[in-house]
Amino acid sequence: MELLLPPAPAPVPGLLLHRGGVTATRDDVFTVETPPPTDTWYPLSHRSLVQEIQSGLVGCGFRVEGESHALSHEGARYFGVFAISLPSRPENGVGWVVGVRNSHDKQYPAGLVVGTTITVCDNLCFSGEVRLSRKHTRHAARDLSYLMSRAIGELGGKLRKLDDRIAAYREHALEDREVHDLIVRSIDNRVITPTQVPDVLHEWRQPRHEEFQPRTLWSLWNAYTEVFKGGNPHIAVRRGQALHGLCEGVLGLAS
Repeated sequence: MELLLPPAPAPVPGLLLHRGGVTATRDDVFTVETPPPTDTWYPLSHRSLVQEIQSGLVGCGFRVEGESHALSHEGARYFGVFAISLPSRPENGVGWVVGVRNSHDKQYPAGLVVGTTITVCDNLCFSGEVRLSRKHTRHAARDLSYLMSRAIGELGGKLRKLDDRIAAYREHALEDREVHDLIVRSIDNRVITPTQVPDVLHEWRQPRHEEFQPRTLWSLWNAYTEVFKGGNPHIAVRRGQALHGLCEGVLGLAS
């Protein structure tokens, strides 16, 4: 029996204003037609994916507090963000988000990405990925509910681990010379492009939010995520994961 869901939550501001696509309503996403299958490829509908993610989150005790959606390539590629919380989670100024993506042009499999949004500035950064299926196989649609339940079952541990890492970022002090070295390394690691270096330096030297005045890895983190705003969400996933890897290298943490 299908789980009865509440109305769609209000849009999450500032999450999906990106180049190469357009923001969309849930109704827009639901009206995208799914291409017919071939002998080797069985696409999942964007609609079923959105419905299953919300059902799965609610069923596992998460609160869905907001959502945003985007479409590109004439609807063939979909990306959505759900802001979620747990009643037992203490307030720390950092929100949890789950990104959902799907494609009808064989560019990537359906999957989830986990990340954070910073309450004071809506900066978004993804840290990890959970695939629903390695490819759109014959039984992917039939097994979607099971695949989604399994994927959401992994979210709690990943998100709590992310909270622990962010706490470590907040406690780790940085000097300017270390920051300059990290920014150069971040180009090599494709966290940013060379043209974004001045913007990251400006956000580090003159943060627009008082919360990021302390000279810590957390403040540098937010200098990067402020610059990430407005980018293509698919690229943001890769850059967010690379940024986490860079910061974990500073702390000597395993990925």
